[in-house]
Amino acid sequence: MIADPSHLNHADDPSDHAERRAALAREIGASGIAVIAATPERNRNNDVDYPYRPNSDFRYLTGFGEPCAIAVIAPGREDGEYVLFCRERDPAAETWIGHRAGTEGAMARFGADQAFPIEEFDARIGDMLSTRKYLYMTQGIHPEFEQRLLARLNDLRSRGRHAAPPEHIISLNSVVHEMRLRKSPTELALMRQAASTSAAGHCAAMRAAEPGVYEYQLEATLHYIYGLDGMHWAYPTIVGAGANACVLHYVENASALADGDLVLIDSGAEYRGYAGDITRTFPANGRFTDTQREVYDIVLAANEAAIAACRAGAKANAPHQAALETLVDGLLELGFVTGDRESVIADERYKTFFMHGTSHWLGMDVHDVGAYKQDGEWRALEPGMVLTIEPGLYIPPGADGADPRYWGIGIRVEDDIVITDGAPEIMTSAVPKAPAAIEALMSENA
Repeated sequence: MIADPSHLNHADDPSDHAERRAALAREIGASGIAVIAATPERNRNNDVDYPYRPNSDFRYLTGFGEPCAIAVIAPGREDGEYVLFCRERDPAAETWIGHRAGTEGAMARFGADQAFPIEEFDARIGDMLSTRKYLYMTQGIHPEFEQRLLARLNDLRSRGRHAAPPEHIISLNSVVHEMRLRKSPTELALMRQAASTSAAGHCAAMRAAEPGVYEYQLEATLHYIYGLDGMHWAYPTIVGAGANACVLHYVENASALADGDLVLIDSGAEYRGYAGDITRTFPANGRFTDTQREVYDIVLAANEAAIAACRAGAKANAPHQAALETLVDGLLELGFVTGDRESVIADERYKTFFMHGTSHWLGMDVHDVGAYKQDGEWRALEPGMVLTIEPGLYIPPGADGADPRYWGIGIRVEDDIVITDGAPEIMTSAVPKAPAAIEALMSENA
């Protein structure tokens, strides 16, 4: 089923963003004001820009997808709490580069109480700031604008007793990122769409794989499936065959699949601002060897143990600990490390073969925002949080401690998990990960 590609031409549901702005307004209070700008367009080369995507925090609060826009949220403001500065309509410009909402569209379609041309921001923001005690602004998201806003604030302060600008500057990042950590039912529905299309892409790539096919051809297969559903990749796709799979962020995708290779694909689609993130590892010729299965079964067991640990109330590092213990037990069984589980973990000897974490938050960003710890302690998982589970083992050629028959094997198995009041929801279960199921899927084109 092809997903609704409404993210291409239409606004998100404005009620979702209105609820988020209302929550932010309650958080910052009547003495606070929040200011956030859309990141600018970036040039790719000569007169070609990168495809535009607003920064996630801005889209989360506004749903507005154009550059050159600034949102102000001022609780209790007489003329409306939500003000959006944006580009005006321009028929000549729109002939070349597409439709603009303009100030009227900003109010009618995007829920702004008031909207002004972007050129009026500097002239108007002073009055908005002058009655507030706390300024909430982003830090490090849009440095050019942040410096501009600070300069405007300093200008107001230089006026002495005739102006009363905010006395305190507070990071907007931490407030909004805590909000974004718990997904609403609407957000989860979008993420399930992203996961579904991501899974379809992985299944198509498995069916297309065979010795002699190039990594970039499997990448193209994934992106074709994403495009059919009106989606784009959420991050650069990784397709690593053979020893290339031992490079964690391998993106060259230029090698041919060889008979006997394992192929690691890490790829996900983005749907209306929300990311999918799946990794699967499968044999290029459609059949795992016994040696490959020895390693694969360990990683799969770690994946399943970590998913089982994804329970409300568990600490955020519980999935990693479950995966790590399973992986270390496997490394001991293979003879890659010696001793006992506790000493191997304490000495971090496993890091030769497993050097990354097991989980990260997932949402509008593939490595999504939100603190993993509170007051120095791992936070508890809560319903509505979404995280990945992605244990792996990597045995590059020449790896010390590993029998040469394992050299060149890189395996990662990744799923997208929703924390619920009960058992975890696996959003990515539509793409197989059991060896027999992978082989059965790949045999369909044999």
